[in-house]
Order: sequence, then structure tokens, then C-alpha cells
Amino acid sequence: MKSHARVVVIGGGVVGVGTLYHLAKKGWSDVVLVERKELTSGSTWHAAGLLPLFNMSYSVGQVHKFAVRFYQELEEETGQRVGFAKVSNIRLATNRDRMDEYRQYAGVADTIGVEVKFLTPDQVKEVWPLCNTEGLVGAIQHPEDGYIQPADLTQALAIGARNNGAEIYRNTTVTGIERTASGEWLVKTDKGDITCEHVVTASGSFARQVGAMVGLDVPVIPVEHQYIVTEPHPEIQKRKADGLPEMGVLRESDGSWYMREERGGLILGPYEKGAPACYVDGPSDDMEYELFQEDLERLEPHIESAINRVPAFGEVGVKQVYNGAICYTPDGSPIIGPAWDLPNFWLNEGHSFGITAAGGAGWQLAEWMVEGEPTIDMLGVDPRRFGDYCTKSYLVEKNEEAYANVFTIHYPDEEREAARPLRQAPCFDRLKNLGAVFGQKFGWERANWFAPDGMPQEDDWSFRRSKWFEHIGNEIQNVHENVGILDMTAFAKCRISGPGAEAFLDNLVANRLPKKIGRVGLVHALNTRGGVHSEFTIMREAEDSFYVVSAGALQRLDHDWLKKHMPADGSVRFEHLTNQMGVLVVAGPKSRELLQQVTRDDLSGGSFKWLSGRWIDVGLAPALAMRVNFVGELGWELHHPLEYQNHIFDTVMAAGEDLGIKPFGIRAMESMRVEKSYRMVGQELSIEYAALESGLHRFVHLNKGEFIGRDALSQWQERGFQNQFVTMEVHDVTDADPLGNNPISLNGEVVGRATSGNYGFRLGKSLALGMVRPDHADVGTELQMDILGTSHPVTIIEESPFDPENERLRA
Repeated sequence: MKSHARVVVIGGGVVGVGTLYHLAKKGWSDVVLVERKELTSGSTWHAAGLLPLFNMSYSVGQVHKFAVRFYQELEEETGQRVGFAKVSNIRLATNRDRMDEYRQYAGVADTIGVEVKFLTPDQVKEVWPLCNTEGLVGAIQHPEDGYIQPADLTQALAIGARNNGAEIYRNTTVTGIERTASGEWLVKTDKGDITCEHVVTASGSFARQVGAMVGLDVPVIPVEHQYIVTEPHPEIQKRKADGLPEMGVLRESDGSWYMREERGGLILGPYEKGAPACYVDGPSDDMEYELFQEDLERLEPHIESAINRVPAFGEVGVKQVYNGAICYTPDGSPIIGPAWDLPNFWLNEGHSFGITAAGGAGWQLAEWMVEGEPTIDMLGVDPRRFGDYCTKSYLVEKNEEAYANVFTIHYPDEEREAARPLRQAPCFDRLKNLGAVFGQKFGWERANWFAPDGMPQEDDWSFRRSKWFEHIGNEIQNVHENVGILDMTAFAKCRISGPGAEAFLDNLVANRLPKKIGRVGLVHALNTRGGVHSEFTIMREAEDSFYVVSAGALQRLDHDWLKKHMPADGSVRFEHLTNQMGVLVVAGPKSRELLQQVTRDDLSGGSFKWLSGRWIDVGLAPALAMRVNFVGELGWELHHPLEYQNHIFDTVMAAGEDLGIKPFGIRAMESMRVEKSYRMVGQELSIEYAALESGLHRFVHLNKGEFIGRDALSQWQERGFQNQFVTMEVHDVTDADPLGNNPISLNGEVVGRATSGNYGFRLGKSLALGMVRPDHADVGTELQMDILGTSHPVTIIEESPFDPENERLRA
């Protein structure tokens, strides 16, 4: 066994071996994999081998698309059969909401190049003759979908990795991981130690144990998943004897199960409520090819549903029941990317659809490690999308919930209830008493909207305008005409200070830093290729101190980016302030009049300019008032020590009573930000788009001096951009506005995609933000946009259609 390697991959399932393969294929031949038992002996061996292309996530969808194509090429490259059966996949729908989900997904698929066909019930019967189509309203089919043999796939990946110089050590247990004095990693095993530059953990059910070796609390806990294999059925055997094609993988989403042929019989795999988390405290040391006792009673509703839809399933006996561990995260998506706070430590864990994702996950992780950046936006699977609120108890509740909801309709405004409320701002109860209907972000409870008196405080999810549509319109009208208050305590907050703080931040961001104490600036940190990684609001507090705010959902990601780029000489200090500081936004034309009643400070336009901030008293309490907001109205963000929040809230609400103050929520803010063409990271701002493609010309100064991504952005500009940010008015809308990921086309050809969409209540128009090809980006250009299967004309309009001169903000 080697004593030195460039990379050590821990875990010999399909995900780990896939990572090893792609690293070696990228030219890093000095890579090794260690597996405690035999390859595939964890969860891979008992997987059903399905390859579902369906995924509402833009990033996961691309990972799955790559993998399905790659697996077909792998067999030819290695000579090892992978058992890919391209039989297609049919997803059934029994109601309009399910069909809306499929139509929204089809738009996502169109933007990433995945073929989707819509089927009528009669067409379902043609491709799946054993299916009872009663009660169906339609279906979708992926012609390129199917299933694969997991063990054969893993062996093919292993052969390919070895052919490119990689080595695999089986029956080798990792016993510890340490940092050396030189900054390398020392991976200790029962067969000897390996010193390496990078570590990748792809350890499946052992993810938390391996993470704990380096102080990481990895947000992964497996859940039990059962599937039933039947005896052969005469009709299926006859079809094969007659030379008929194998029927596709059948999924009844509303019954929460999948079914496919298997050796003349059928496999049924339900996703039931009540499936327990397993290996909560870790598997045993000798775990290998392990299954749990089956529990068919848990599956009875799904078995009945399957028999109703496919009567043949009830006509044959049960041959075998598999009940094994599948890894889960709180949102059901895997974690692929760098660990937080540790250099060169990488995670490829939490794969609930590991067979599908393995090829694509390894591909992007190898790109990230070898080239320094992934090639697709990985925000949806980045390990840093979770925080330290993910305790073990939290994970048990959320991961069981994620498992039970695999087949539920994934509404765009969905908010799941398990393990909530958890993180609460002090004003939580006050907002609740005012009618707040909450969602959560990064564990924080946030008021999404406010139910009026007499209306239940219950959410209403839909792909169309739902019961809350009218009420957020009323919230917006009040902010526009009077004054509103919004809790944004969930913002990520920190302080960067020290003698090297200014030089550090100046090199990190593309905009010029605020020069005067008290000035505020919007800045963007680019990655090394010139795309946008992070967005920060920065206020200069002193010559050597900066208050830094960013999106709450990106706290760990943004703060990790800051810390990993800080110099090691101690000249820059990072102070985490998120849990110490609350934020209340007061916005609207009467916000100055209101706040002037509760502070001794002069808030007039001449004294307190836009994009500035300073400490003031609000009532009796101190608050850092910053004249910025995300809604396009006169207003202030009041950042304050958390213990003063309720005093500030009560003071503002009492003073604003005669001015018509009312609370407003995140959904109202989202509508107003689209009217202002304000970009968001992960939507309009992405590593896939050059910062200038996203229209950040006012915030990117290529001539200011060196900063991360500057040269790459200049070179990208010289090569020519493929996309341009645009704002669009969407016409002929009735009850469904664009949601984002809607394909934009011209004469049937996709020329872009919507990144966000909403109804603009202040303008009375349906709007979308998006990226289109530059030759179709001129104002006045007319294009088409798909919304839930209906083609709508759209017109490109000037940016910031509401108050384009910012007169209200600057008032």
C-alpha cells in the first residue's frame, strides 16, 4: 500500500469509485481508494439500480443527465458490462397539481436538454399494457431513462480508474484522519498510514463517523428503504418469449411507489411514511451486506395502491423483500463539494439516489478539485447549504420526512413542517400573533406572508396563484403607500477587521469598497473563472473594520469563502455575528416619518443619505440603521443586538399605528425585488454566468486593480458572452406566473431561461428575470416563454421597471 498519494477517497460504493474514476480520468493518477470491506458492500449492492432523470433542481438535474449518458459510454471504454436497460420511465398523474409539477419540471428539463414526453392515459396503456389507467389524467415519459446493475457499474468504474493509474485497497479500515504540521492530511488505516493532499469522503452510512474524525458534523443519516421482488408472472414471461420490449420503470407518484420488471416478475419500491432512520449512532464495525428485518405492514397502503394500478402485481407471490439503508440529508439532495472550515477536505455523501448521481457527482467533484471550480452551479448540493443547527435529533426528523416526501408534489412555495420551529427571532411570537404564516431558511423561522383576521394561518401551495396571492398584494400596497416592517434576522452577518482587512476585501470583491466610514456598498465575490460566488452588503465601520451582510441561506457558504481566503498572518480577523444581531426592515414612503418619531437622530435626506449607515437610538435601544433594502422603497434596515429586538419592534409598531404600519413577509419582498430587477445568488447570479452576463457592470470594476476572477472575467469577455441578463413582461397570464427555470424560445428554439418570476403588484404586470442569448436581448424583443405547458408571449423591457430612477429609494 502507498504511503503517499495526492488524493485518498474513503468508501468503495458506487459514489466513491465514481469519484476515483473521474479524478484519474482528469489526469490525477496518484489517487487511491480505501474500502473497509468489499466494493459495493454498504448500500450499493442492495440498490434497485434506477436512473431517474426527473429532478426539480437545476443542478441535480444536470448531474443526473451527465451520469445517464456517461454510463453508456463507460461500458464501451472498459469492456465491462454495466447492465444498462434503457427501458424509459413513466410517471403517472392522477390530478391537476401533479400535472402542473410535471409541466414545471418539463421546463427545467428543456433548459438542460433532457427529453420529456407527455402521455395520455391511452398512450400509457400502449407502453405499459399491464397498467390500469382508470383515474389517470396523464403522464410523462423519459425515453432515455431506465435502470442499471449497481455492482456491474461499480466494477466498470473500478476498471476505468485502475486503467488510469488509480489504486484500490479493499478490506482496509480508516481508523483516524489528522492534519500534519505541513498542512497535508494523514489518513490512518489498519494497514498503514497514507499522507495526502486531499481527502474525499464517500463513506455512505459511515459519513458521520468519518466526519467526526476531523471535527465535522456531517448532516447525513440513513433511512430504511424496502422493496419487494415478486415471483415471475405469466404475462411478463409471455411478453419476453414473444420478443416484446421490456416495459419501462413505472412510477405512481400519487401512490408513492415505483415498479419495474425483474427476471420475469416485478419489483415494487414504496416510499412510505413512518420509515425509520437507521444507523443513527453509526453502523457496527463489522457491517457488510447488511439488511434489516422487513416490515410489510408499513407498506400495506402502497401494496394496495400498486395492485389497483397493476393488478398483475397481486397475482404473484413475494420472492424476496429487501430492507436496507439509504443515506439522506434534510432536503433529500446529496452533499457534493468542499467541507466547511477545512482545506482540501471534500464530501460526496448523502446520496438517496446514489446510483443515478454517482457518475455526475464524481465528474463535478473532480472538476472542482483539479480545476479549482465546478462547471455547473452546485448550490443545490453544496455541503455548506446546511448549518450547525443540524443536530442528530434534527436530522432524524428531517431525513425521515425527506424520505416520506420523495413522491409528494414539490410545490415552489412548499414548506415542510418536521423539526420546526427551531431557530426563532425574538419577535417570532409577535409576528405569529399578527397572522404570520412561516417558512424556514437555514433553520430560521421567517414570516412568508400574513393571514388577515378570520383566515386560518395555513399555507396554500400551488404552481399557480394560490390563496395567499391576494394577501401579499395587500402587503405590498401598504408598503408602497404607507409603511411596513419585515423581520430579516436570518441574514448572515459578520465583521471583518484588522490591519489587513481592507486589502483582503478589496482583493476578494469586484466592486470598490466604501471609502468613507458609514458608507454602504453592494459587492460581489467572483470565483476564479469570473462567475459570481457570493454577494455581500458591506458597511465600513472604521478604517480597519467592515460589517458584512449576506443571504441567510448562504451563511456557511459565504463565511467559509471569506475564511478560506483570509491571509494566515493574523492581519485579518473574522467575527461571526449572525446569532448576536437581529434585523428589522422598515420600508415605505412613511418610514422616515415613523422612525423620526422614535429617534433623536436626524433622518432627513440631506443628513442620512441613501447607501449609508450609522448607530442610532430607536426608543431606548441601540440600532445600526442602514439606508438600504430589497424592495425599492424608502426605508432602513435596523441591525441591532438581539436582546433589544422586541423593544425596537414594539416601539416601531406603536409609533407607526397612525401611519398604517403593517408587517409584510418574504413573498411580498420577493415580488417587489423582481419589479426592481434585483438579482439573487443561485438564480440570476451564478458561477455558470460571467458577472457581466448577469448585468453587474455597475458593480464590477475591471480597472480597480487585482481581484479574484478579474483576469478570467476579462478573458471571458474577449471570447464573447453566451448570455445576457434581461427583464421581461409576460403577457396573457391568467392564473400562473413564471416561477423560474421556464424555457424562453424563439420560433421553437430555446434561446434562454427565466431565472425568477413573479407578479408585480405595483406595476400590475407579470414579470420575469432571465438569461437569454445576447442577439435576442434588446429591449422590445418579443419571445415566447413556457409556463406550465402554455406558451406565453414575452417582451424584453428596461431594467428596474418599477421606479427606474430610484427616486423613491433616494427620497
